[in-house]
Amino acid sequence: MDGNIRKDEILRQSYGRAPWYDMNGVPVDAYVIGIAGGSASGKTSVAKAILSQLQHIPTVLILSQDSFYRKHTQEEIDLAFRSELDLDHPNAIDTDLFVECLTNLKKGKATEIPVYSFVHHQRMREKKYLYGASVIIVEGIMTMCSKELRDLFDLKVFVNADSDLMLARRIRRDISERGRDVEGVLSQYLRFVKNSYDNFVFPSSKFADIIVPGASNNVAIDLIVTHIRKQLDARTLRFRNKLTVCMQSNADTEPNGEDGENPQNAIVVPQTRQIRGIMTILRDQETERGEFIFHADRLSSLVVETALSLLPYRDASVITPLGLQSHGKELAADAIVGVSVLRSGGPFARGLRRVIRDVQLGSLLIQSDPKTGEPLLFHSYFPQCIKDPAQSANTVVFLLDSQVGTGAAALMAIRVLLDHGIQERNIILLTFLVARQGLRTVQRAFPCVRIVTAAIDAKLTERAFPVWAHALVGTAGGDADFASRIAPLAAAESQDLTTEDVGSKGLESRLEALRFSRTSHESTPAEPKQRKAWVIEPGMGHIGDRYYLK
Repeated sequence: MDGNIRKDEILRQSYGRAPWYDMNGVPVDAYVIGIAGGSASGKTSVAKAILSQLQHIPTVLILSQDSFYRKHTQEEIDLAFRSELDLDHPNAIDTDLFVECLTNLKKGKATEIPVYSFVHHQRMREKKYLYGASVIIVEGIMTMCSKELRDLFDLKVFVNADSDLMLARRIRRDISERGRDVEGVLSQYLRFVKNSYDNFVFPSSKFADIIVPGASNNVAIDLIVTHIRKQLDARTLRFRNKLTVCMQSNADTEPNGEDGENPQNAIVVPQTRQIRGIMTILRDQETERGEFIFHADRLSSLVVETALSLLPYRDASVITPLGLQSHGKELAADAIVGVSVLRSGGPFARGLRRVIRDVQLGSLLIQSDPKTGEPLLFHSYFPQCIKDPAQSANTVVFLLDSQVGTGAAALMAIRVLLDHGIQERNIILLTFLVARQGLRTVQRAFPCVRIVTAAIDAKLTERAFPVWAHALVGTAGGDADFASRIAPLAAAESQDLTTEDVGSKGLESRLEALRFSRTSHESTPAEPKQRKAWVIEPGMGHIGDRYYLK
């Protein structure tokens, strides 16, 4: 890479979570590896070694059995401090909760796991939020003792080590990490640990697919990692091309004007003279940035106001200042949250705040793979009412995205919300502009999701754009679902934008960016390469660039 390129001009290259669902929105299970073995046999070391060789996969997590010890009574805590509590028996594990959390993670859903403290010998009040695992590594001495857990494992590994080595490791670990003394460690080992290994742990090794030595196991780990990669490759879901085929077939059969029949659950803001005037200003490529921002903010407020009529309400009665009873309506949802698809959802976040002042906000960073065009999930931030399963079922989410082109980013964003327990009927997608083909893509996969838009444009067109060789290509799929883009050229100007995520709004802005790049880097080649991208016609350009970039 050219050493003269500034870091803030390069789209940060990292690995995002590829689609874990098909083009109909149906999720595919994560790959689960169960690792069992004696206490201090090296299970965690094997899990970390596998993890280190899967660095190209961003969503690999290690789930420890130690988190699922049951909550103890005060009497049991007193026994634990005297090293007289048997924590090595299968009954010491809350297997039902273990199975429930692992099942949720395998199915791609968010979950909260307990936190257990060996210092206090008790399950703590706080919980750990987990979501988005493509590969789950489960480790613990009794992970293969339960049939319910074994049925969730795609690969079962048993770590076998010499008993003297395990005892030496356990003494060192418990003294340095858990505040024990040698006498207590030995007493507990002889009373409980060894019996548990002989009666429960070692017999479970017969269920293992592979047995790995507790030391000098590099070859075995390489074999496991190779197997995992093959399994993940077989599960890879790529449907961007399929969406393209569907769009092209629909374009051949559907009318090209704005008068075509809209899909069910698509709500278009009433086309008043005000709306048509604002849309004309926003579509005009000559509109200056300040004017564009003003009218975009106004339009976002109008779209949000239209969407408010879709919220669930129930009958309510109040007493007026005159002491009389008045009958009306009140919100039936526990919470309303606005989730922005960064960064094009930023303008909507401002409009939403104008209409609902105390609304909670979340965000999703979705970009496109520069090679395949598939959407990648890089980051998600949600308030507690979405993370908490008890609240998410009755939470309404306004999903904010300025433009929906192919629908690929919208599919991913909706799938993430469903994985957190949000009901499909409680998701309302707000957008300035949606392509008819992309609208049908979303409605086919999630028919109960309602879409509120200011306009539905006739079609998508694949166009070629020049890209300089030095530019790192990556896309925010939410920004009009462009399939490619050049490196970022400016910092964010909104609090809603927390990443170096920028893009191109069309040929003019891209050429302007390229001219800037050419003058900034002496090593830039004379001729750009060509990349294709889907753009909405007639469209209004790349809203993210027009709103944020000077």
